[in-house]
Amino acid sequence: MNETFYSNGKLLITGEYLVLDGAKAFALPTKFGQYLDIAKGSNEQIHWRSRDSDTSIWFEETISFSEIITSEEDASNESVKQTLIRILKQAYLINPDFLLNSEGYEIETRLTFPKFWGLGTSSTLINNIAQWLKIDAFLLLKYSFGGSGYDIACAKNDSPILYQLIAGKPKIEKILFEPEYSNDLYFVYLNKKQSSKKAIASYYNKKSNTVSRITEISSITEATRLAKNRTAFETILREHENVMSEILGLKTIQQEFFADFDGFVKSLGAWGGDFVLVVSDYNPKEYFKEKGYDTLIPYSEMIL
Repeated sequence: MNETFYSNGKLLITGEYLVLDGAKAFALPTKFGQYLDIAKGSNEQIHWRSRDSDTSIWFEETISFSEIITSEEDASNESVKQTLIRILKQAYLINPDFLLNSEGYEIETRLTFPKFWGLGTSSTLINNIAQWLKIDAFLLLKYSFGGSGYDIACAKNDSPILYQLIAGKPKIEKILFEPEYSNDLYFVYLNKKQSSKKAIASYYNKKSNTVSRITEISSITEATRLAKNRTAFETILREHENVMSEILGLKTIQQEFFADFDGFVKSLGAWGGDFVLVVSDYNPKEYFKEKGYDTLIPYSEMIL
């Protein structure tokens, strides 16, 4: 009965926040992701173990089937255990057979990236569970975590994508993105994990009328993936940063932290955390190391 599933991590290049309201977004699946191993258990329990990329166990718990079946929604409880139970409860409501017709499970997750990197610990888990139980991952996301679903689309696809919610339904377009300037692209980790839930809540509290901006961001997304050279790519993304800066009422990440950098730095996903995209005609490792940011990954090592 042993089974193993895998899902890709993700990086959102354009469309952050506005993708929730129907803007077209450009996203890239990463070479990093998460495995889910399933084995037979007993006693109508799930023994769950989660390993980080260094194989250390960061979460371990035994959860009874009855805990899952009888659990009630408690948004105030964001512990790892309760979050996992919330996901499994929604999976049970979609496909009850996995609990009703089982003796138990031994389950292990294995990340291939450090869990604090923000490449999709939750989305890869949700997509892996959906693969295991043969249910709709977007539906499972909707009723457990919420969000646009672009991260689920990346988990499922091994190529760059354009992603858009149309009447609440995901539209995914696989695209070719093999820029000649990829050697000038880097990803830098900002040393702090950003909460997607909190970032989304903050966006809805701050945003003004964004209807016209949705069209604008969608146009920028199309232009980004068609950029013929590094200069055009950088110019388009600068425009994107300026639009988002106005909407969120925040300085761009470059204005805030890297104003003296000879190149371009763009926020990715939730502003102020996780990774940034760096466009530079030289390897900027030393610059960012001096600023206290030691994790710099070239495009070719990060993106599928």
